[in-house]
Amino acid sequence: MARQTLQIEADALHELQALQGESFVRAVEAMLRGTGRVVVMGMGKSGHVGRKLAATLASTGTPALFVHPGEASHGDLGMVLADDIVLALSNSGESDELAAILPALKRLGVTLVAMTGRAESTLARHADLVLSTQVRREACPLNLAPTASTTAQLALGDALAVALLDARGFREEDFARSHPGGALGRKLLTHVRDIMRSGDAVPRVTPATPFLEMMREMSRAGLGATAIVDGQGAAVGIFTDGDLRRSIERGIDLLTLTAGQVMHAQPRTVRDDALAVEAAVLMEEARVTTLLVRDAAGGLVGALNTNDLMRAKVI
Repeated sequence: MARQTLQIEADALHELQALQGESFVRAVEAMLRGTGRVVVMGMGKSGHVGRKLAATLASTGTPALFVHPGEASHGDLGMVLADDIVLALSNSGESDELAAILPALKRLGVTLVAMTGRAESTLARHADLVLSTQVRREACPLNLAPTASTTAQLALGDALAVALLDARGFREEDFARSHPGGALGRKLLTHVRDIMRSGDAVPRVTPATPFLEMMREMSRAGLGATAIVDGQGAAVGIFTDGDLRRSIERGIDLLTLTAGQVMHAQPRTVRDDALAVEAAVLMEEARVTTLLVRDAAGGLVGALNTNDLMRAKVI
């Protein structure tokens, strides 16, 4: 039964492609040109699909909201404005709650798009545009429970949303702005300057600084590294805890040396206006755990390590 259910619903989606045509194109164009919102309505299972569709539209660049048809008859119709587009979902097209508000919607002058499985239904007859979600049969063995029909609604709703986001030129950055709390939002909205250490939190010494004094500066800041800067404030080198361990293993007499003699010249740096995820990629490629941060003029303005990226949930 499970395999049969999947096959019935897969067949319904395959057949759904052939049912779409000029009405689909006109619906997309209307939503693109519209100055209002897409108001999604539906009862029962169609309402559950409608809520998901409204959320998908809103998160991909098309302002949308869901209004319950039953509540619309008791005041919520005030949420619908004349320049909105109403997208009504009903497999039968005979939902009493939708039928009750059709006259009011027509008086408002909204564009009514019906997503229904019956082209001759009451909803379809009153709609400006009809999108067919007709299925030959439900996956339910009684042919009663909405199964294949709601799958068709869900898929056609996704097709609308994807066509719209493509037509709008919707990009990853736009998606991230509507998902600031998600992983993608953090990756595309968080810049290095937002999470870097700055000011006194960035250890720095000059090339002439004695080794012991450099180690005190490293310990003070707790970064596990220190920048070596020239007279203009630009980073000319870096010394890390790993460099200290390797130097000890080689038996180098560090106490007699200066920062300039033990530093790594031309250290890995990243711009402060770069995305934090770019810094993460640079660290991974270079196999380092600390980056120095420079401004547009090349001056040292901060430092960043993997712990900072992890705290910001960039990695």
